[in-house]
Amino acid sequence: MASTKDLARRMLLLAAGDTVEAAGARFRQAAQAGTLHELLGTDFTLPGLPTSNAVQWIYGNGMVSTKDGRAIYDQLKAAPVDERCPLCGHGMVRTLDHYLPKNTFPALCVDPLNLVPACADCNHAKGDVPPTSAETTPLHPYLDHIDNDSWLDARVAESEPVWLEFYVSPPPTWDSLLIDRTRHHFELFGLAELFSVQANRTLNSIRQLLRSALAAGGESLVRAYLADEAATRLAHRPNGWEGVTYRTLSRDGAFCSGRFGL
Repeated sequence: MASTKDLARRMLLLAAGDTVEAAGARFRQAAQAGTLHELLGTDFTLPGLPTSNAVQWIYGNGMVSTKDGRAIYDQLKAAPVDERCPLCGHGMVRTLDHYLPKNTFPALCVDPLNLVPACADCNHAKGDVPPTSAETTPLHPYLDHIDNDSWLDARVAESEPVWLEFYVSPPPTWDSLLIDRTRHHFELFGLAELFSVQANRTLNSIRQLLRSALAAGGESLVRAYLADEAATRLAHRPNGWEGVTYRTLSRDGAFCSGRFGL
């Protein structure tokens, strides 16, 4: 705001400071209460500023384009470990996604909690539509800490070539709302297909190794290799598709006996 040369615009932006702060507090309260879907965009406007101008001046010019603002933008984008998109757990972070759309909630356009690092595919899949119900509220990677539990699983499909089908397998401690939200998130970002494609690529890359293991030590050696790989990966990411892939294959007797293709 301080870098804005237009005095009238600068005064409007400075006057909006209290509104932005109050909007952030309301956003956090709703997130904690599980009522983000009840928030109305009309309650998150900025006084004296049309929505398009507010978003462009504060976010486009203030955060993305200025030196000080860009430093904050880049810091938020670099937060995920290994630059891994927290929405899908696979893609590389390329953008910041507005959890609640900036054009509907302009007072939140630079709120750090409303700016989620994301890969381009997830940003596109989520779009600019706010949640309309508790069940269709996407998981927030910094508010919904579901990875403390094991919830991702897969099965070996009865098909040729071998194909893994991924799905949400919630623990018994989860309530129905969290289950619905996780399944909606899984569907919204196309995670079943994404993980299956990646698992198939992994299988193709280790098929020769599995053939050698089967020839050298039979089913038990194949199973032991897969189980060790699963344990290593799941220790790092309990719900990562890589670890779940190896775990699922290690538990499938037909696969370990050579169904992966000789």
